[in-house]
Amino acid sequence: MVQNFNDTILKAIRNEQTTHTPLWFMRQAGRSQPEYREIKKKYSLFEITQQPELCAYVTQLPVEQYNTDAAILYKDIMSPLEGIGVDVEIKSGIGPVIDQPIQSLSDVEKLTPFNPYEAVPYVLDTIKILTTEKLNVPLIGFAGAPFTLASYMIEGGPSKNYNKTKGFMYKDPKAWNLLMTKLSDMTITYLRAQIDAGAKLIQLFDSWVGALNVQDYQAFIQPHMKRIVSEVKATHPVPIIMFGVGASHQMIEWQETGIDVVGLDWRTTIDEARNRGIVQTVQGNLDPAILLAPWDVIEERTRAILDQGLKSNQYIFNLGHGVFPEVQPATLKRVSQFVHDYSAHVKSTQQ
Repeated sequence: MVQNFNDTILKAIRNEQTTHTPLWFMRQAGRSQPEYREIKKKYSLFEITQQPELCAYVTQLPVEQYNTDAAILYKDIMSPLEGIGVDVEIKSGIGPVIDQPIQSLSDVEKLTPFNPYEAVPYVLDTIKILTTEKLNVPLIGFAGAPFTLASYMIEGGPSKNYNKTKGFMYKDPKAWNLLMTKLSDMTITYLRAQIDAGAKLIQLFDSWVGALNVQDYQAFIQPHMKRIVSEVKATHPVPIIMFGVGASHQMIEWQETGIDVVGLDWRTTIDEARNRGIVQTVQGNLDPAILLAPWDVIEERTRAILDQGLKSNQYIFNLGHGVFPEVQPATLKRVSQFVHDYSAHVKSTQQ
């Protein structure tokens, strides 16, 4: 482990006293950074992730630039799918595209078991480089949650309404359950391998699960999420964060899966989450669009979120979704400095 290791984010999750509020930004490595844009002129996303030294550089860069309290591994939630027999391409301006979507039980049955050491050894090599040589903060490993992965596999790409996905779920529960089981198997194996390689905490991105109501989440999704969390923690007890967009109506169901951190988007305040019964650490939740506003607006909105989060040690500052390409790196650096300074001042007066 690198000397002078900053474990503030882990302390916050454990409800221990910290000197400041920890923060990181979703999509903190990527399109808003000029250094990254230069790299992308030569390599695709998948090509970057398949070069461990280069991928480690991209992952580490925002930690150095913004002084964040965690790094998140640079890769895509689609990265492991080829390892179960799914051809996926990231198309510019579109996102993940799958030419042969899942349409039937027989399509699901063809999906093969996942071996991370054969399918994505470069991901694990990148983690080892980062955690043994580069980072002085915890590395967040991650995976796409089964519903979100299934939505791409069934729709064939991004969707606005997920009608095909939900239709598949409703009309063929047997095929749906098998798909969720196979994707859960993959996720458990994948996360364990990332932790073995050195990841100190995990985020599950169920980005599009907000398309479901609570009743359907409980029936079709929650049992599989409980299994993922319980089986990963049984052998690899590191903190697990859950995040989705427009999914605050499911937050209690998330909490019941056994996760450690509930990630909020900007639609729900921290006070609202606490009042609705969220007792775990909360992460969030500045609207990323506010980063395009003048600084006085950014500071006012950030302070308001911090004032709610700082009512508890169990709080991690983040955005309510990912950084936009148009956001200036200098703005993220300034937000980070403000969060650290303001929270340190508040915490010093609370002691």
